[in-house]
Amino acid sequence: MTEEEKNAQAQADKENEEENDDFKVVMPEANKTTMPQEEFKEQPDYLKVFANFYIAEFDEDDLEIINLYDENHNMVDINRYILNNVHFPRKKLVDHVLQYHDYNFKNLLKVMEEKTGVKPEEMLTYEAWEKWDEDQRAKLHSSLS
Repeated sequence: MTEEEKNAQAQADKENEEENDDFKVVMPEANKTTMPQEEFKEQPDYLKVFANFYIAEFDEDDLEIINLYDENHNMVDINRYILNNVHFPRKKLVDHVLQYHDYNFKNLLKVMEEKTGVKPEEMLTYEAWEKWDEDQRAKLHSSLS
């Protein structure tokens, strides 16, 4: 290639580059945002224990006794939430379900207290709720399970 051809090629490349500047794609910097960590309401221990018991009974398809005290269909909301969030580990699921459905649990407990005399605030262990469940089953004329 002669010197003249090289100059012509360089000139053509320069003109071509100027034309391409009009069509150059400029990528903006990625704009990353992160969601803030969810803050959970502080819940009383008795409510956490009951929610844990409830979820265990849900997992075993054994909510018949609690269902006897569900006058306002609170369990429908709770169960739907649990089904939609079944991938959470139990402790996280308890926190999450109480974040959005604590009022449903409180409504259930209120009716249970009225009808059976149980004092939810005094039921601070999982075993206490298991015993309560067994006692309620024993009171039924024909056991559900």
